[in-house]
Amino acid sequence: DGTYTFIMPAEPVDLKVLFLRENNPFLDINETRFFYDSILWAYEKGIAYGITDTEFSPDASCKRSQVVTFLWRAAGSPEPETTEHSFVDVKKGSFYEKAVLWAVENEITVGTDAAHFDPDLPCTRAQVVTFLWRAAGKPAASGEIPFTDVPAGKWYADPIRWAVENEITFGMTDTKFGTDGTCTRGQVVTFLYR
Repeated sequence: DGTYTFIMPAEPVDLKVLFLRENNPFLDINETRFFYDSILWAYEKGIAYGITDTEFSPDASCKRSQVVTFLWRAAGSPEPETTEHSFVDVKKGSFYEKAVLWAVENEITVGTDAAHFDPDLPCTRAQVVTFLWRAAGKPAASGEIPFTDVPAGKWYADPIRWAVENEITFGMTDTKFGTDGTCTRGQVVTFLYR
């Protein structure tokens, strides 16, 4: 009925009331942020979880291990065809091991070199959009790229063209995509959601 009651303690108190959507366990996201619906969608679908039970950390940088795991879960968590890899820094049994195997098998990503995946390295906006584009099957895109920091012929030019054309992401400004900027957890799940 829109009213709420509580028992007043004997000593004076300051009240802070926070209303959360019933299925929103995260205290650090609210409806005013662009990623709100995306994060709840990813959480409800089992694609992304919080860093704690009550914190999603939407503004924290998203690591390579997290990005491939989100993509893998969004694809239905398929079993990779192999259990072997050459990366000395991908721990057996880690939350991201199968995701890395799947992503490499499907040519979504490769390591930073033949022996390293660098799971804790933050992903850039260009890398995340490229992973998404590859996961989507490298679809063709047409149109102009309005960003001065996306030179034609760069490995991320076609993925960015595709992402902008399909309204998966936009630039940081009208003329800058922010290719080398770190992609946040909120941005990554929003790209996936779109």
